[in-house]
Amino acid sequence: MRTMTKKLASPAPSASTESRSVSRWGQDRRLEFIDWRLRWDGRINRSDLTAFFGISVPQASLDIAKYLEMAPANAAYDRSARVYIASPTFEAAFPSNTSERYLNELLMRAASVLPEELSFLGWTPPVDLAPSPGRAVPAEILAPLLLAAREGKQVTAAYQSMSALEPTKRALSPHAVANDGFRWHVRAYCHLREEFRDFIIPRILSVEVTAEPGMDASNDDAWHRKVTLVLGPNPGLSAAARKVIELDYGMARGQAKLECRQALLFYTLRRLGLLEGQEAPPEVQQIALLNRDEIAKWLPKGG
Repeated sequence: MRTMTKKLASPAPSASTESRSVSRWGQDRRLEFIDWRLRWDGRINRSDLTAFFGISVPQASLDIAKYLEMAPANAAYDRSARVYIASPTFEAAFPSNTSERYLNELLMRAASVLPEELSFLGWTPPVDLAPSPGRAVPAEILAPLLLAAREGKQVTAAYQSMSALEPTKRALSPHAVANDGFRWHVRAYCHLREEFRDFIIPRILSVEVTAEPGMDASNDDAWHRKVTLVLGPNPGLSAAARKVIELDYGMARGQAKLECRQALLFYTLRRLGLLEGQEAPPEVQQIALLNRDEIAKWLPKGG
């Protein structure tokens, strides 16, 4: 018993933790972290690295030195503050270091989706997001759908549609999930309707994976086909307002292109207020769809 106790207690906790941390993250990840903090916090020191990655102070020093070999003009050491300060000529050394990623992480942190300990964010400004009603996705429904999609199997599902008083039993072959901006759908072949369709996951009341092979997802043309939307400022706006909209959407020569799957085209247009019948004053509907005739053939009937 004493020998067993010694074997269990022998590794030093700090060394074990550091070994797992280094193995899990690797130096490239730590260099990316340095690049990120310099850009968005304007500074980095060894304690930032040791606290986030659980590495030793000497290893943190080596990482900073390695980063400065890669990008020597990006930072300089401030002896009075004992931190490395981003230079005015800083240029991101990693392509992932973008404002889009920063804002997405900020959004996920605000929505409590991304735990603080997994985010590269340091200091953050006060942030909030417009609330929307919750749409629960039960784990006991989602997990079998994912299992069937992974293994290429069918499921038997009870689905409550808006056109029926009672749920209907359907054989489905799920192969993907998608979010329309408000709700989660499962993309599946419906063996009842004999076509690929979208099913709102919270409306699936029960689901069971069967032994039947599913429909080949490569047959879902609407999922694999990409459609390009050409957007521009609403022509009903003044010239000055159209210029502002061009800046808002990063338009070049009055146009911006947005690519989406055909299967998500209806939802994309609805979210942007661009479906026929959603007309609103130019001050409200500030963008216009410039290639409506070209993409009309890809909308579902009645969409």
